Amino acid sequence: MKTVYKTSMFPASRDIVFSKLQELETLQYIAAPYATFTPLEPDDSIWTVGSTTSYRFRLFGFIPFGTHVIHIERFDMDMVMSKERNEHVPVWNHTIYLKEQGNQTEYTDKVDIDAGWKTPFIYLWAKAFYVHRQKKWIRMLETMK
Repeated sequence: MKTVYKTSMFPASRDIVFSKLQELETLQYIAAPYATFTPLEPDDSIWTVGSTTSYRFRLFGFIPFGTHVIHIERFDMDMVMSKERNEHVPVWNHTIYLKEQGNQTEYTDKVDIDAGWKTPFIYLWAKAFYVHRQKKWIRMLETMK
């Protein structure tokens, strides 16, 4: 098992960041072009505690990488915890920490990854992916001002 950590200061209140976290469109925007998530069911764009949703997952938008399943264990203003998986990565446990810092938000992604012999490769991709995601988050939030 390998763990990716990435923290950034977001130029928005925790309320705004949390509201954007609840939208599938945010995930789709911040993940592209590293990954695309297409819901398999119409209601797979709604995340609530206990919900499980499934997405067609493509690396770089065109390489099929199976069905990505997201099970939400916690979803509140302080923390979002999900147990995720797909055929190639059986363990992708993602925790997002949100800490209000004045009119900004300290945002941390922590991801535990276990993909057997593929773990080192998935870990390297995930490190780049979360740097990319947080840069896109910042860009999105700055355009909202």
